[in-house]
Amino acid sequence: MLYYLFTWLEREFNIPGAGLFEYLSFRAAMAILFSLIISIIFGKRIILYLQKQQIGESIRDLGLEGQLSKKGTPTMGGVIILIALLIPTILFADILNIYIILMIVVTVWMGGIGFLDDYIKVFRKNKEGLRAKFKLMGQVGLALIVGLVLYLSDDIKLRDFDKIYVYEVENGMPVGKPIESYDANGVRLDGEGMLDASGERFLSHDTRSTISTIPFIKNNEFDYEWLVGWAGKGMQRWLFPILYLFIIVIIITAVSNGANLTDGLDGLAAGTSSIVVFTLLIFSYVAGNVLLADYLNIMYIPNSGELVVFSAAFIGACVGFLWYNAYPAQVFMGDTGSLAIGGIIASLALLIRKELLIPVLCGIFLMENLSVVMQVSYFKYTKRKYGEGRRIFKMSPLHHHFQKAGMHETKIVARFWIVGVFLAIITIVTLKVR
Repeated sequence: MLYYLFTWLEREFNIPGAGLFEYLSFRAAMAILFSLIISIIFGKRIILYLQKQQIGESIRDLGLEGQLSKKGTPTMGGVIILIALLIPTILFADILNIYIILMIVVTVWMGGIGFLDDYIKVFRKNKEGLRAKFKLMGQVGLALIVGLVLYLSDDIKLRDFDKIYVYEVENGMPVGKPIESYDANGVRLDGEGMLDASGERFLSHDTRSTISTIPFIKNNEFDYEWLVGWAGKGMQRWLFPILYLFIIVIIITAVSNGANLTDGLDGLAAGTSSIVVFTLLIFSYVAGNVLLADYLNIMYIPNSGELVVFSAAFIGACVGFLWYNAYPAQVFMGDTGSLAIGGIIASLALLIRKELLIPVLCGIFLMENLSVVMQVSYFKYTKRKYGEGRRIFKMSPLHHHFQKAGMHETKIVARFWIVGVFLAIITIVTLKVR
């Protein structure tokens, strides 16, 4: 909103300083500052309200050190993160940008599912919360929205300077998919393209595409359409969208559940997620900047630079939340925060075509997920084979294994953060090391 207001003031009245809002770096800085202020100042009031409403965490005795002392700590604190994220985004981002619209939908949608889960746990006194099948249905529904927008929207395109795509024209604008393409041979069109001499065709470097990025490979582009290359043309037409949407569903559900499982120690999920999104902020900036994308030889994604503002607001919201969530926590984010965080991270990675880096960048989430899957699977297998269940870890998710081993939770959190920074550096290095 402020972006449009100050752009208009600069254009109409040439007010000094109004032009700052045209700069992505300034708006990102303002977003992170505002989100920090909102989460720290208003976070305290929200915590007091949660305490007044007796919205406290019910704790099962799992034999973990210091666990019972957390009983009664306010939960549903993820509301702090959501408010501190959405307000600066609406104020400082281009709210008509397709990427920003989609990320707001993701935030509200996943936050809503988490809020409903927490509400059932706290107010209905049902420790199981929202049934797993309904939670999964919500995650799948969001994944389908994200996947369909990525696959069908004419506002989400890649710019390939090696190709010129030819579109049919309607009201002077390109419509549909390219009817043909040819090598650019060094020719670069300005901006989004131009009409040809006849005015009946539109020439552009931009095209809808399902291409993604493979890390550590020199020619690092991967097109999901290759996965159905074995099928005939007619079969590909309906098989590929199904496969593509299925992949999106797997990514979003896996990352959101991984973030949910990671939210088990004070400050662990918020700190780890801040590191992950800071890395995605860097990728968003270079992918949305034509000069940097050209220099680094990575795909240029027009208009995706606005995700820098959203990512900055997210980091500010999570760091501000840590003010109250660091050990000993005054509030827990609950599923309201953790499910939203996972959905946001997965969607950000998908929008900037870095989802194949998730196993590296989100290695903490992956380890937490795998530890639960391995523990449950091995327990069931050994119970069938030997008559009694055996365990790989002392307890799952993984952070509880270290707690059972006698490590204090502050040390566990700090070491997980260090691992997260290490994985983030490896991820960033993929920009040049191929």
